[in-house]
Amino acid sequence: MPADPFSILGLEPRFDLQPADIQRAFLRKAAMQHPDANADSEADLVAAGLNEARGVLVDAEKRANALLALLGGPGKEQDKGLPAGFLAQVMELREAVEADLAADAAAARERWSKHAREQRDAHAAAVGEMFAGLSKPPAAAELVAIRRELNAWRYSERLIEQLSPEYDPKTAGL
Repeated sequence: MPADPFSILGLEPRFDLQPADIQRAFLRKAAMQHPDANADSEADLVAAGLNEARGVLVDAEKRANALLALLGGPGKEQDKGLPAGFLAQVMELREAVEADLAADAAAARERWSKHAREQRDAHAAAVGEMFAGLSKPPAAAELVAIRRELNAWRYSERLIEQLSPEYDPKTAGL
C-alpha cells in the first residue's frame, strides 16, 4: 500500500470520498505523467504509484485502512481484536451457513451471500460514522474501535469470498 494514497492523488484524507472524485483526481494526475506532457524518465514509476493509490482509494475497506494508518491507528497486525460479542455471532453464523449449504447449496449461497453483503455494508457505514465522529486529534481508543470494526468488516468480506460458486465447502472449511 502506498504510504499516503490521498496525497499521491491530491485528495483530502477522509473516508467518505466519492468514486467520481477519486477518478477525477487520478485522471488529472495521470494526464501530467503522459509522455506528451512529461518527458521525465521516472514517469512510469509515478504512473504506477498513481495506479496503486487509486486502487487503494476506490476500495472502501482499503481506503479505511489507509486512513486509519495515516491517523496513527493500529494496523491489522497490531490489533486483531473484534467488537464485543462479535466472535460468538460469527461462530453461530458459520454453523448456520454450513448446515444450510449441506441441505441446499445453491439457495443457501444466494441467501447467505446477500446476508454477508448487508453485513459488509453495515460495517462500512459504521466505520464511516466512526471516522466522521473522531475527535481532533483522535483519541487512541477511537482509533482502536475503528480497527476492531475493520477487523469485523474483514470477516464479512471473507464470508462473501467463501460463498462464491467456485468455493466448495466439502473440500475447504468455512
